[in-house]
Amino acid sequence: MNDTAGPPKSETTVLQSAMRGLACKCPRCGQGKLYAGFLTLAPSCDRCGLDYAFIDTGDGPAIFIIMLAGGIVVACALIVEVKYQPPYWLHAVLWLPLILATTLLPLRAMKSLLIALQFHHKAAPGRLVDRAK
Repeated sequence: MNDTAGPPKSETTVLQSAMRGLACKCPRCGQGKLYAGFLTLAPSCDRCGLDYAFIDTGDGPAIFIIMLAGGIVVACALIVEVKYQPPYWLHAVLWLPLILATTLLPLRAMKSLLIALQFHHKAAPGRLVDRAK
């Protein structure tokens, strides 16, 4: 028997990682703050000390938000245009605040969700592999 092995570590599930991400918490411990500002990441977790230098979400969160918000706003604008045919200035008054609300409000949570999933799946940059010939 192998007495040197301790009890197995409890692995976090994808759902737990996703919930940590949506709460904007550390992807490892789920308690420390992830952000120092609105979208500025903290250098490390203040609870478990996880270094956030590995994080690179790129444009992923913005693209997801643009696609979702664009579908919502365009569908609403088309319905209002077909039903009521309001003047263009009223479209601007209606849809500019909706665009701001549907893009800026969920951006922070989407970025932290992608960070948590990146940590959960141990994502790394692609590498070239030498193949045997």
